[in-house]
Amino acid sequence: MIHEKLINPASIVVIGASNNKQTPGGSVLNNLISHNFKGELFAVNPKETVVQGVKCYSQVSEIPNVDVAIIAIAAKFTLETIQLLATTKNTKGFIIFSAGFSEKDEDGAKLEQQIVTTINAVGGSLLGPNNIGLINQNYAGVFTTPIPKLNSKGVDFISGSGATAVFIIEAAAASGLTFSSIHTVGNSAQIGVEEVLEHLDEDFNEQSSKVKLLYIESISNPQKLLKHATSLIQKGCKIAAIKAGSSDEGSRAASSHTGALANSDVAVDALFKKAGIVRCYGRNELITVASIFLHPTLTGKNIAVITHAGGPAVMLTDALSKSGLNVPEIKGKVSEELLEKLFLGSSASNPIDFLATGNAEQLETIIDYCEHKFTEIDAMVVIFGSPGLFEVYDVYDVLNKKINSCSKPIFAILPSVVNVKNEIEHFISKGNIAFFDEVQFGNALGKIFNSTPISIPQEKNLSENYNEIREIIANCKEGYLDPNTVKQLLQAAKIPIVEEFVCTGVASCEKALKSINFPIVMKVIGPVHKSDVGGIVLNVESVHKMTESFYKLMKIKGATAVLLQPMKKGLELFIGAKRESNFGHLVLCGLGGIYIEVFKDIQARLAPISNDDALEMIRSLKSYKIIQGIRNQAGINENTFAEIITKISNLVSIAPEISELDLNPLLATSEEIIAVDARIYIEKN
Repeated sequence: MIHEKLINPASIVVIGASNNKQTPGGSVLNNLISHNFKGELFAVNPKETVVQGVKCYSQVSEIPNVDVAIIAIAAKFTLETIQLLATTKNTKGFIIFSAGFSEKDEDGAKLEQQIVTTINAVGGSLLGPNNIGLINQNYAGVFTTPIPKLNSKGVDFISGSGATAVFIIEAAAASGLTFSSIHTVGNSAQIGVEEVLEHLDEDFNEQSSKVKLLYIESISNPQKLLKHATSLIQKGCKIAAIKAGSSDEGSRAASSHTGALANSDVAVDALFKKAGIVRCYGRNELITVASIFLHPTLTGKNIAVITHAGGPAVMLTDALSKSGLNVPEIKGKVSEELLEKLFLGSSASNPIDFLATGNAEQLETIIDYCEHKFTEIDAMVVIFGSPGLFEVYDVYDVLNKKINSCSKPIFAILPSVVNVKNEIEHFISKGNIAFFDEVQFGNALGKIFNSTPISIPQEKNLSENYNEIREIIANCKEGYLDPNTVKQLLQAAKIPIVEEFVCTGVASCEKALKSINFPIVMKVIGPVHKSDVGGIVLNVESVHKMTESFYKLMKIKGATAVLLQPMKKGLELFIGAKRESNFGHLVLCGLGGIYIEVFKDIQARLAPISNDDALEMIRSLKSYKIIQGIRNQAGINENTFAEIITKISNLVSIAPEISELDLNPLLATSEEIIAVDARIYIEKN
């Protein structure tokens, strides 16, 4: 938990303060003064007695007790300084701008840990090192510019990168996006993105910002992030995040289909979906999503595009349509009535184009029709720029009035950033947000509208066979389980599997025929990827063919036995699970067999998974139409598919030792779904 004194200090000292405002120590002191920090300010610099009008001490030992220390000195001097502050000056909040710690080398990492240990010992809080500080309603503790105008209803922004924070602040100012607070965590030695989010959650009240933005370079505690993001969203917040620096190291080392598909980036996606976080991939997208968040929530998918420029309207309509939103045709008497109020050549069919000569009065009329008479319309997007022939203040005043009075959301796309620069600034000064690119806006609106609803964390569904599953796992060795143990484990988890027999000789194959009938399938046991080594023989219909196939399969390198199964038919499906470091278990589904390798059409969620989660996964697959049934081919029972997905989630929750699990394929018909091939890898460390 972040100490209250770091957030709202009564006194601050700048260690390394300077009269040179182009240094970190000089700039942060200037920001504190310029942005009206109301508490006591102190400075430490052995060469000065007064710095920027603030009393300056030659050494830390001379200063009074102080709540927060902002440190802008060389890394090698920081530990001694912090020890003195923590033990003799009752300092609880620390911001370290200095670099040269864990981001540099092993010695720097040791120094960083010593600092954290010192601060932990007094119950203090540390932002950094190697960061730019924080800005909130109480003080501007950063050495950078610009300092944005703060608004309690703006966004809370947490960034793992100081430079990225600065660039986002700059770009946001141009569009009218405002901030409530900005926290940068640098090396996250003690406080990372997760801890700041925890603070925003536990400190949340009705006056708090309801939009949170995150820029994350590493997720050290996924479960904490999930817990507090979910909690905030349940309180009415909206969250968008960039996760940079994703790696595919795990997939390069994987031996199963699940392992190859379930890399760290898939885990991030699954975490964000479970939490209800909208994932973004760049600064401008993050700003656009945040700006949409600050508008009323879109409750339907029918959008009216109101424009005086045809090209941007066409591009916006394309972007909205590709995102699953509608720009419905508007026709009938009411549409004709509106058209009569516009200049000749206008269109009221949607997009509603009132031409380059359209004026403020016509815009107001169109918006009124969309608000009151076109009942099918859920929201409006107004595109209005200027060729630079005349001022358009009156148009933007109408927009401002209607944005604040209409019940339906109105989004303003104002592309003329040069010709009407002054009018846009006037529009933004009234508390509005301007969007500048219609395609980026359309894509962002679609992403938000289609985002996965929050999945409330649930208790692990520990089945009645918990003890049986645990006993099987306890008796397992690490590595891939043998077919008989796989069968026992799946049966204990109530997962339907095909009848099968492990045969080490022709005689045991013939014995198996007393229980199953031709045609049969024969699979080599030993090699991990059977199909890659020619280790599967289908449609075996005679004893002769069975004997011949047995000897052929046993000649494959690594073969230890042959598996016999009855030949089943159906749509090939896939379910997998993988333990992804500290994220927990990912559970995946999709079409199975070779399709999983060719199309890589999968959905993944973090366990535990509810039945609703499982159905949402299935229905989000690009191949869902095949699952439903297409071209006179019967669909499968998707409820049964979802039930098996939840059983796999349950299994890995009971047995976290399962590192990787593949059911590929399961064969599905409208009547049944049955696993015909399975692999399970156990790690007990």
